[in-house]
Amino acid sequence: MMAIWQPEEGETLLYRSRVSFATGEAMRVRGMRWFRDTERRDIQGDLEGWPDGPSYEVRTLRAALGRQAPRVALMTLGVAVMVVLSAAGGNVSGGSGGGQDKPDDRAEEVEDYPVMRAAPETVARSLPWQLDPGRSNLKRYKTHLVVTDRRMLILGLPYKEKNRASIKDEVLWEAPRNVVDRVEPKDFKTGWDVKIHFRDGSWVRWTVADRLRLLRYLDVSRALVAADSLSPVQRRRVEEFVAGQPDGAGPPIITRSTCGCLQVSVCSPTAVDGFFGSRTSDFLMNAQGDEQKTPHPDDYEE
Repeated sequence: MMAIWQPEEGETLLYRSRVSFATGEAMRVRGMRWFRDTERRDIQGDLEGWPDGPSYEVRTLRAALGRQAPRVALMTLGVAVMVVLSAAGGNVSGGSGGGQDKPDDRAEEVEDYPVMRAAPETVARSLPWQLDPGRSNLKRYKTHLVVTDRRMLILGLPYKEKNRASIKDEVLWEAPRNVVDRVEPKDFKTGWDVKIHFRDGSWVRWTVADRLRLLRYLDVSRALVAADSLSPVQRRRVEEFVAGQPDGAGPPIITRSTCGCLQVSVCSPTAVDGFFGSRTSDFLMNAQGDEQKTPHPDDYEE
């Protein structure tokens, strides 16, 4: 165990927040997940160093409908309450992280729910078991994903809700950042999932916090913008922003949206919350160097 993990000299922390293997949401696979090889065979017993975990079976349609019945009744009641609230002028808006009810892949999100597809000796098989909610107590232990300009890491840390600032990190896994081929947002239900495709053909499905930020920094097609490439006005604006940050906030991280706006962020390697991860701060700047108070749609692109 160490205290708070720190990047090496000259290395820039881009992202740190909680991560775990995803969990099925459709009724036939709710609360379940599977680890598969390329032939769709279960491999959780073959993952090196992993303790035994729960075994699942996809529910039959009848069983799934039976579990759904009480929920449907509650939803019907909820709709009636919403109608009353709306008639009374109450605020009934809500959100679930940008999720959608329609699956991207019915075979792998409704009828099955693999969160790993990996041949032997691939990157996905090297990931730590602590990422699995079926093997790790998420109320007492968290796993954080760290992305820097050089590498990605999985950190494990004991977690106490009443003392989230007490951090004792343990490096569970690390790999060069370029092992990632692409990152795919998965929107079914929660809108918090990503599928990480590695260059060796293996992949994993994770639930992450602050998905938009992760997609921005782990997308290998999107290069960071060097501060010395900015115009004098833009550079001065970035310097003013950094000067207003607390000590140890980290160097500026600059990316460019397709509309031309610059997203300028800092990610603190020292101010860490056990639940949320690193403290971050950012602002949006247009091509003229002025703060863009109303973001363009491209500034939210995933």
